[in-house]
Amino acid sequence: MQNGEKTRRGVLKGAAAALSLTAAARLALPGGAFAQGAGPEVKGAKLGFIALTDAAPLFVAKEKGLFAKYGMPDTEVVKQASWGTTRDNLVLGSEGNGIDGAHILTPMPYLISAGRVTQNNVPVPMYILARLNLNGQCISVAKEHLDLKVGLDTKPFKAALEKKKASGKSVKAAMTFPGGTHDLWIRYWLAAGGIDPDKDIETIVVPPPQMVANMKVGTMDCFCVCEPWNEQLIHQGIGYTAITTGELWKDHPEKAFALRASFVDKYPNAAKALLMAVMEAQQWCEKPENREELAGIVAKRQWINVPVADVVDRMKGKFDYGTGRVVENSPFTMKFWEDHASYPYKSHDLWFLTEDIRWGKFDPSTDTKALIDKVNREDLWRDAAKALGVASVPTSTSRGKETLFDGKVFDPADPSAYLASLGIKRVA
Repeated sequence: MQNGEKTRRGVLKGAAAALSLTAAARLALPGGAFAQGAGPEVKGAKLGFIALTDAAPLFVAKEKGLFAKYGMPDTEVVKQASWGTTRDNLVLGSEGNGIDGAHILTPMPYLISAGRVTQNNVPVPMYILARLNLNGQCISVAKEHLDLKVGLDTKPFKAALEKKKASGKSVKAAMTFPGGTHDLWIRYWLAAGGIDPDKDIETIVVPPPQMVANMKVGTMDCFCVCEPWNEQLIHQGIGYTAITTGELWKDHPEKAFALRASFVDKYPNAAKALLMAVMEAQQWCEKPENREELAGIVAKRQWINVPVADVVDRMKGKFDYGTGRVVENSPFTMKFWEDHASYPYKSHDLWFLTEDIRWGKFDPSTDTKALIDKVNREDLWRDAAKALGVASVPTSTSRGKETLFDGKVFDPADPSAYLASLGIKRVA
């Protein structure tokens, strides 16, 4: 046998061995795990967003070509009219002309997965893959209450609202989705000052981009929403900022990046690619030297569609509250990556579920641990972080005890004690 024939047979033998190893590996690692190096199974996904500055990582991932970088060039980032629309389109999925995932209020994937907010209470399983940001929301108050300069303490506000009600006028607080983050922030703030958000004031739902217009015509006394709507309110002389939500709870979790479970299970590599693109975008958004450019991006017509002036100051940490109070380099500026902002702590999801139990959005008997273990896919975040070479990764799924502005302590190991410590609530 000549040398050439020996070589050819050796190559064939080696190839056959490699193929058998490949087959064995596929059997040992089902569900596409083996195909990590194979690239995404599809070239794109449809992701929803609401016109808010904490959707910035999705805008940046699209504008800077990061979805394309990770093999998802056909990814669409699609504006939604409201959180209700986001929910409806997630239920449909892209195959039903809806969306595969979204920039979303952290409690929503739980409410949707449990069928608490879906038509006929049909559960639609969702996965949270990352947190998009910490801090950055605000509670704004109508100009008619400017003399009070309402802040963290809502007791003076309570007296004013009672007086207004006694004159026969309605008093209303607006948020963006029942059981969502904005609903929980404004409820916590009101209740801490003795205002029952279900009895002393009417709580209404208004889509974020419609907040300013609604306050202009006197629809509500206060609202909670993300930027740019709080700053725009001040620029239009309609109201002022009472607090930025980091004052309620410093470095609190806010929005999430979530996908339909069916998409992730069917296309694990595509889901990982989307997550890596979003995480790299979060790192870019975090850098102070990029904040000016970031403000210009989010203000664009296809994204939020507002003047850059309504975005840039708070994006860079300058907060003019509209009351004469101006804070430079605020410690409550929105974080996209710093201090593990992107990592979806399970302990934070437990706080949201506990508050939703407080207000009757979930039953007290809910097995929160089982639900969190099903929805929160921090394991996928860790996998993506490893692929990205992220140096600092949390060692625990809990950030530990959290202290809110009124001294209440949330211990993830004992949520019932926290619930018992709260005065105004819908559960015993």
